[in-house]
Amino acid sequence: MSLNSTPLANRIHIGIFGRRNAGKSSLINALTGQSLAIVSDVAGTTTDPVSKAMELLPLGPVVITDTAGIDDVGELGQKRVEKSLSTLSRTDIAVFVIPAGEEISDDDAKLLFRIAQMNIPLIKVRTKCDITNSFDSVDGYVCVSSATGQGIDELKKALTLAVPDEKQSFLVSDLLDMGDIILLVIPIDESAPKGRLILPQQQVIRDALDCGAVPICTKPETLTETLSKLSVKPKLIVTDSQVFGEVAKLVPEDIPLTSFSILMARFKGILDLAYNAVMSIEKLENGDKVLISEGCTHHRQCKDIGSVKLPAWIRKHTGKELSFEFSSGNDFPTDLSEYKLVVHCGGCMLPEREVSYRYKSAKAQNVPITNYGTLIAYMNGILERTVKPLNINKPV
Repeated sequence: MSLNSTPLANRIHIGIFGRRNAGKSSLINALTGQSLAIVSDVAGTTTDPVSKAMELLPLGPVVITDTAGIDDVGELGQKRVEKSLSTLSRTDIAVFVIPAGEEISDDDAKLLFRIAQMNIPLIKVRTKCDITNSFDSVDGYVCVSSATGQGIDELKKALTLAVPDEKQSFLVSDLLDMGDIILLVIPIDESAPKGRLILPQQQVIRDALDCGAVPICTKPETLTETLSKLSVKPKLIVTDSQVFGEVAKLVPEDIPLTSFSILMARFKGILDLAYNAVMSIEKLENGDKVLISEGCTHHRQCKDIGSVKLPAWIRKHTGKELSFEFSSGNDFPTDLSEYKLVVHCGGCMLPEREVSYRYKSAKAQNVPITNYGTLIAYMNGILERTVKPLNINKPV
């Protein structure tokens, strides 16, 4: 996969924050060498967070987000501020911008406190330093001039040093040995994207190839025939969660079985939480609200898993009349108190920090949160089977 096609979830997310007219947009243009952000002397030109995926040397593939000023005013301005602050949940490196010679405001202080609370690596930048003609670093600030380009290389170096250490995480390669067969069961129906595989399927195939395993793909309707033609048993079978029930009946008990969604939850570091919350479905009562949330935005199909299949399965399993609400993309509610259960997708399109934030937010509000694959496996009576190949911390 080329750098230009690196998924958004696998890129370093850099957020630029500060007051109106602090020079955020100019700084982005100077950093990238492109006119990505609209620059104006009029305060409040940037009204909504604007993200751009690109390659920023020497960091590599990144997403840079320009945000509205944190000192915006009025009812609409407050909504813009909230929108800007919401991007912190998916920010790997926060860049705080303040013009040279200006003092820290109350809005600045609140922002810096929130960044520290969320444990986000922070780079503090003084902009417009050509006006004061002072580029000496003071109190940990990088001093730059977007107009002249002075200090921009120093900022890039600071960004490189601030990149969080990569922790070792795998989709399937730690479960496989060289030459092992991994069988992927992929339904091709009206909800499948035309002419391509979805991201988790692509990533599992690549991870398997990287460790020297042999990925084989088939559809549910050809699964039995495929198994009969293999001279050795697959080390692992991975299927789409929505056909868990069908596939589980066809796969012998001695072959490990799991799903793309469960693997993705493990990869994002939230499988333990998803597993431990799944029993909450048994506590649902008539009239309870359930939030079904997807990390991506796509056109809803007639048999969409999130908006159609999951609600139907949950109603059938519980026998309750429930109220379902839906969120997608970045529109994850801040206040979850009205929900009795949150069911989230695998999160393949979201950075790990954003997925972790959503689960921690739910946990802090005492709202159980699980994910598609875990819940579907539980409702099909195969949850223990599907997590057996994986290492998770079960409740005592």
